[in-house]
Amino acid sequence: MRLVHLSDLHLGFRRYTRLTPGGINQREADVAQAFKRAIDQVIALAPDVVLFGGDIFHVVRPSNPAIIHAYVQLSRLRQALPEAIVVMVAGNHDTPRAAETGCILRLFSQLGIDVADRVAERFVYPERDLAILAVPDTGDRPALTPEPGVRHNVLLLHGEVEGVVPMHAAADDRAMAVWPTEALTAARWDYIALGHYHVYRQVAPNAWYSGSLEYASANPWGEMREERAAGLPGKGFIEHDLVTGAHRFHAVPAPRALVDLPALEARGQSAAELDAAIADAVARCPGGIAGKIVRLVVRDVPRHVLRELDHKAMREWKAEALHFQLDARRPELLRAAAGEGAPGARRRRALA
Repeated sequence: MRLVHLSDLHLGFRRYTRLTPGGINQREADVAQAFKRAIDQVIALAPDVVLFGGDIFHVVRPSNPAIIHAYVQLSRLRQALPEAIVVMVAGNHDTPRAAETGCILRLFSQLGIDVADRVAERFVYPERDLAILAVPDTGDRPALTPEPGVRHNVLLLHGEVEGVVPMHAAADDRAMAVWPTEALTAARWDYIALGHYHVYRQVAPNAWYSGSLEYASANPWGEMREERAAGLPGKGFIEHDLVTGAHRFHAVPAPRALVDLPALEARGQSAAELDAAIADAVARCPGGIAGKIVRLVVRDVPRHVLRELDHKAMREWKAEALHFQLDARRPELLRAAAGEGAPGARRRRALA
């Protein structure tokens, strides 16, 4: 029995100011395209079970285009795989603060998708000898106990596993429920499908975060750094066989390139010298910067040098790329000895 595990779609995510010809925020369109590509791949795989680990939308009240796109793609999935079991939980981005607001994910139950949004729910499928405990991120922490008497027990949970989510990610987006690793009782489950953390990662021998399908967080550069360190090709989803244990991460081709150019050190350089170094770094971007999201970190830039840089060139790069960010960082202030320096002065924290 094969399952597919996706999470953190963040449909409706918006960033930067560029619009499509149809008037949609370009990053919102990119995120929607990534979801469509993922659904295409899932349909081709034809699994027995499809799990969505939460944060289907980026906000509690998504735009009409985001809702329509989600409904159309999930309809395609149900029509192409009518025998597949599809289960979805709400994430912290899907869950309204006031209960009377209601959760938009209930809409998808009309497609034959089993949805857990307010409380944990156990879905039992006797014909498949399968039970799925679906735990949304409502802040509650129910007992995580498998269903007795069935061959396959799966836990689908949106939340933060203690000690797994790095500080840069946890500070930007906290889940309502934080779970110690031992609370998952991993050995009792055939598979644990986790949502919330945007980078593919194994938490226990049979527990994984699938990661997001696109860079839809406040710190995509931190995610890219983690993915490079883990040797990952980028974003995607998981395919897992409950019988054989075969496990595979499927990459989803990114609709748009994110480029973190090699950082520059500006110490001792004049504005003209730094202008030349920045222009050279941009020119060396493989394939150019057109339409891409580009960051260039420049360290140790004094304020007066930053003011004198060629801002006309910056505007041209910003017009060419979807987004161009010159991340200029001022020199860190280090005290020579305790007690020296201006009152209250502190060392600046390094950024991602």
